[in-house]
Amino acid sequence: MPVLRDVAEADIDVFYEQQLDPEATAMAVFPARDREAFDAHWRRVLADDSAVKRTIVDGGAVAGNIGCWEQDGRRLVGYWVGREFWGRGLATAALAELAAEISERPLHAWVVSSNVGSIRVLEKCGFVEVERRAEHDEQEGGVIEEILYRLDRQI
Repeated sequence: MPVLRDVAEADIDVFYEQQLDPEATAMAVFPARDREAFDAHWRRVLADDSAVKRTIVDGGAVAGNIGCWEQDGRRLVGYWVGREFWGRGLATAALAELAAEISERPLHAWVVSSNVGSIRVLEKCGFVEVERRAEHDEQEGGVIEEILYRLDRQI
């Protein structure tokens, strides 16, 4: 059963609220944006015809979003699922559906090494670790380790 659909304008408000969740931002090690920055980001995303952007749905409810875009010579994927939808397999289903839709390979995804849920999603969908990097976190004063995953095969 498909879990993806095109992004509707009304979805953006739900996406905004989901990215404010402190537990989710801590897990992803990705800070929440204020409303102005968030809306500007989504205007850019929606205006980019080369990017694939989808809403993840669960029983008609907006569960999150997923996308694929070109950056630094790589085709990257990223996703965000609202915390109330965690543990239902939606991120895995959404990533598998998106990867089946996109024929370009390889696909890549960066994930912080502490985000075991997202790592599990990537590995279930056939992504494999290819690189690690350590980034200095200016706000926290520590180091964040990120892992680059790659998918070479069609799903």
